[in-house]
Amino acid sequence: MIITGDDPEYIAFVKARLGDQFLMIDLGPLRYFLGIEVSSTSDGFSISQEKYIQDLLARAALGDERTVETPMELNVNLRPTDGDPLPDPTRYRHLVGNLFYLVVTRPDISYPVHILSQFVSAPTTVHYSHLLRVLHYLRRTITRRLFFPSSSSLQLQCYSDATWASDPTDRRSLSAYCVFFGGSLVAWKTKKQVAVSR
Repeated sequence: MIITGDDPEYIAFVKARLGDQFLMIDLGPLRYFLGIEVSSTSDGFSISQEKYIQDLLARAALGDERTVETPMELNVNLRPTDGDPLPDPTRYRHLVGNLFYLVVTRPDISYPVHILSQFVSAPTTVHYSHLLRVLHYLRRTITRRLFFPSSSSLQLQCYSDATWASDPTDRRSLSAYCVFFGGSLVAWKTKKQVAVSR
């Protein structure tokens, strides 16, 4: 359980009340929780998944040390029929599943992971090569993190965008949004629309 707030006395009160009712151990300030690393300074706090990425890259056992600048090439339109089917799609499915959890702190890979996840039922060699590109990108950007400054304003800003009939298979559009609270990114999502654009 994570207990947070700006009133240390009330936090101590809550911990004492919970301790009266339940067997609890206070592990101190939050540093690591469910694969997410938290670091705090007087300027604010940041979250990352650097260790999770290291473990993911070790499990992926990439044969080279290449890195790339972007997680996906510009204007790539993947189709279910691109390339030859993978003989065993288990590895592809496992890696894409790991990337889904990584999107929690890495909005920069949200779009490529969304695209690659559409092919988990029947991935091909082309889809797998694009998945490897995301992993090479993560190797290059392993230290990136989300920062939440303590001096941030209380202004909420939302941005959205959509592609028009971008999926070559079913002509559906993609919608995406991101929400900033002050200068901090707090929510983001990419989703295929349910209706076909005309």
